Amino acid sequence: MHEVNTGTMERQLEATRLESSTSSCFFMERKTQVKINRKKIMLAKLRKSCSCTPRKMKNIIMDFFPVLRWLPKYRCKEYIWGDIMSGLVIGIILVPQAIAYSLLAGLKPIYSLYTSFFANIIYFLMGTSRHVSVGIFSLISLMVGQVVDRELLLAGKPNTTAFNFTIGGTSVESLTFVAGVYQVLMGIFHLGFVSMYLSESMLDGFATGASLTILTAQVKYLIGIKIPRSQGHGMLIITWINIFQNITQANLCDVITSAICIVVLVTAKELGDRYKHKLKFPLPTELVVIVVATLVSHYGNLNELYASSVSGAIPTGFIPPKVPCFDLMLRVAVDALPLAIISFAFTVSLSEMCAKKYAYTIRANQEMFAVGFCNIIPSFFHSFATSAALAKTLVKTSTGCQTQVSGVISAMVVLMVLLFLAPLFYSLQKCVLACIIIVSLRGALRKFRDVPARYHVNKVDTLVWIITMSASALISTEIGLLVGIIFSMLCIIVRTQQPRTALLGQIQNTNFYEDDLEYKNLSSVPKVKIFRFEAPLYYANRNYFLKSLYRLTDLDPNLEAARRKKYEKKEQQQLKKGDQTSANGLGMEETIVQLVPKQIDFQAIIVDCSSISFLDTTGVNTLKEILKDYKELNISVLLACCNPSVIDSLKRGGYFGKDFGNMQELLFYSIHNAVQFARDLNVPADLPKPHSPMSFLVLPTNY
Repeated sequence: MHEVNTGTMERQLEATRLESSTSSCFFMERKTQVKINRKKIMLAKLRKSCSCTPRKMKNIIMDFFPVLRWLPKYRCKEYIWGDIMSGLVIGIILVPQAIAYSLLAGLKPIYSLYTSFFANIIYFLMGTSRHVSVGIFSLISLMVGQVVDRELLLAGKPNTTAFNFTIGGTSVESLTFVAGVYQVLMGIFHLGFVSMYLSESMLDGFATGASLTILTAQVKYLIGIKIPRSQGHGMLIITWINIFQNITQANLCDVITSAICIVVLVTAKELGDRYKHKLKFPLPTELVVIVVATLVSHYGNLNELYASSVSGAIPTGFIPPKVPCFDLMLRVAVDALPLAIISFAFTVSLSEMCAKKYAYTIRANQEMFAVGFCNIIPSFFHSFATSAALAKTLVKTSTGCQTQVSGVISAMVVLMVLLFLAPLFYSLQKCVLACIIIVSLRGALRKFRDVPARYHVNKVDTLVWIITMSASALISTEIGLLVGIIFSMLCIIVRTQQPRTALLGQIQNTNFYEDDLEYKNLSSVPKVKIFRFEAPLYYANRNYFLKSLYRLTDLDPNLEAARRKKYEKKEQQQLKKGDQTSANGLGMEETIVQLVPKQIDFQAIIVDCSSISFLDTTGVNTLKEILKDYKELNISVLLACCNPSVIDSLKRGGYFGKDFGNMQELLFYSIHNAVQFARDLNVPADLPKPHSPMSFLVLPTNY
């Protein structure tokens, strides 16, 4: 045992024993940690944040409006044509999508057009991503539509036409305002990290489940039947029941139109995907379909002759702004929370994806502010909640987008429709809009084909996807989101509660050790068991740690100690009676052997702590407990590969004794150092005498 002297500054040193191949020893000395005065730091930060200088005010304004930083540096000759092209393409795509997604939101098409216009302008001013397309999004439109339907139902006006301008509009404006307030508050309190708890599998499952709900909601428009939009849990199943009950009322004109539109749209999408490397920009298939369908419907009088449902009048210009109804805000406050989280999560994930691809950085909290104000400000102008959309973002990047100037170009295209072209869509059939929505879901619905590959990569993530998708589709989107988050966290907890455990063997002719069940040709270390626990050791997995250790080493020290005490007590009773025969009818020499039913083939346990990231109080006490229990059986417990935070926890918990005097005999830098130390352990040579009460001690193997 080596002694570590304290320095002149009376600091405590932590030394870790290392042994080289020449058996010489040296120590690793921990750096002295400088004590941080957190109070002074907090006061300094507070003074800095409360100070007001012209330079600081300028930085605050430029951080809040990132456009002030990058627009003066805009390379016009290099960027302008790419931005104009991508802006025009997205604008052309936005118009038909805006009109179509109004069906999902249960509102007039003018709402979607307003939303697309204001979102692009505000994100241009406040966003930090150069490439994402912010505006209407199918999942957000669906969640908005569910609130609209509920409010109309409470008002006694079922939304059978899907277009109600007063009651539905009022609730949407309040919902959008509250969602924006949530997002701004999350930005103020730096809660951008919340999106980290939304795993990729959970978000994919949520999107797929919501896509099934969206598809179901559009079927009635495809075949031209009039049924109320279902409310509450189980909407998907109830809607399909209503569809089959009313299938005989299907409108033949709408069915034929839907079949033609779907064939054209799917064919164009497949050809576009196949030859996208040859196309400079995507084919504006949706716009062509809408123009042709509108002309056919208008000149064929499909509404008058065949009772085909059409979009109706779309007003031009801007409706006067209106303050959201504050009385409704409390009613929609709960609905706004998942809306705010999903909107932010998709926006940040897409922003990070683009930033990584094109080598720049974004600020998550500023994205929270940008999306929040994309909801708050437009809520005064008859708009609903917004988010970044994957499909339009991919189109934007593929058509040469360089900056958010392209968003301004897209907003100008929408503005042209708002001011002049909106009335031209009067005769557009709703079934055509439903076809555009359904075909846009191809990407999400194709996730079902990826299930086998996903299962092969990670079974737990596949289960998260299935559970979230099923809950989102069969119960409701809000419940599906909640179920997905909870189930994802439970999976993490279960993984740490029942982690992988193993006994290690030595790789031949090396100083390395690996799982004996996973690798061939490993050598067991004589008289040593090496136990690996692949998780943090804390209160929730303490029992699993002990059970695994006892099972793999085939020795429970508590049971062994209790058994020996029991036999010791019986032998003492026999000795008092003067009988040399034990309670089991054997002589004392034979009893000594009987006290150990099987030979214990090890004298040291090495715990590989390389995968233990932290210890709580229960974890420290657990290690102290096994140290004490095995010591009673003359078995040493050695710790190897501990990280500094684990060592600090052990020191604070008193694991190494007073003044850390036992540290060099209990803690080792590597498994091999611990193995070498265990081989050099001195095994007690004195054996208990036949009549000694200490006869329960483990016998040496050479007895």
